[in-house]
Amino acid sequence: MNILLTCAGRRNYLIDYFKTALAGRGQIFVSDSNSNAVSIQEADRAFILPKVDSCEYFDRLLEICDENKIALLISLNDLELPLLARQRDRFVKIGTIPAISDPSVIDICFDKWKTFQFLTENQIPTPKTYLSLADARAAIANGELKFPLTIKPRWGTASIGIEYPQNDEELELAYRFLSQRLSRTIIANASSLDPTRCVLIQEKIVGEEYGLDIIADLDGNYITTSVKRKLFMHAGETDRAISIVNPQLSQIGQKISQKLQHVANLDCDVFGCGDNYYVLELNPRFGGGYPFSHLAGINLPAALIAWASGESVDPNWFVATPNVMSSKCPRLVVHHPQLRLASTPMALI
Repeated sequence: MNILLTCAGRRNYLIDYFKTALAGRGQIFVSDSNSNAVSIQEADRAFILPKVDSCEYFDRLLEICDENKIALLISLNDLELPLLARQRDRFVKIGTIPAISDPSVIDICFDKWKTFQFLTENQIPTPKTYLSLADARAAIANGELKFPLTIKPRWGTASIGIEYPQNDEELELAYRFLSQRLSRTIIANASSLDPTRCVLIQEKIVGEEYGLDIIADLDGNYITTSVKRKLFMHAGETDRAISIVNPQLSQIGQKISQKLQHVANLDCDVFGCGDNYYVLELNPRFGGGYPFSHLAGINLPAALIAWASGESVDPNWFVATPNVMSSKCPRLVVHHPQLRLASTPMALI
């Protein structure tokens, strides 16, 4: 059973997790647009592809899956998800199962305004959110909103452009600067979908930060929620966390999953303020916080392989041991040029 991780970048830990789960029954392939991506050095085979928005990208990806009998396709890139979701049937026809949610689910998660609407409609607490300076200022004037605030892209990824204005002057500057800057970032195409409303102004919640790995099977049936308390962040990603038992957060995870009906992992950011919890983000993929769930006992790679193969899953794969604290740390990977690049027309060497 061969597995392909797309846009693999630096996620070598996922290569290790899937290799261990496969136990020699197949190979781990990766693809990336960067020939120096460190994941290439530890995968069984690798492919260099164009950027995900290239008109050739999915034709080439489809050929790779067909020629290499890829059984399971895992996307690790926010920008690829909405495009791949619309191409899903092409891959299923050749025997490749993309572990990806329906396009409508991806849209709700990728568009942070729709995330806010989804959470609000389902009575799941989330920060107050506004699409314009005028609306935010009106909320401030009538006491519904107060500084400090959060400014972020409506279609965001990798913590691009997030600012925390402390007063009206900073709000004006941050809003206008981000509105201009988005056209020069990797989310320029997404932001062009609604260029006059591509920046969100949001209530800033202060409190403890939590990460949820909300797990569903390949048919969108809810399985479990793994809860971590974040202890340290670095460059917008969880760097240290501890697994915990929190029935209230587990119930929030279950409610989100059953209403959204996502597939596989849903990475969810939550802030706790007193007895209240506010959901900030929904990311329908393996997130940067998944390793903390894995080290606590969750084994989603093994479950995905079993589901894709029609095999039984082990219930223990969905049980996290509480109070497991773990941290990320850098390690060096030696690059061996072209060592693992596949010798096929699909590899742009």
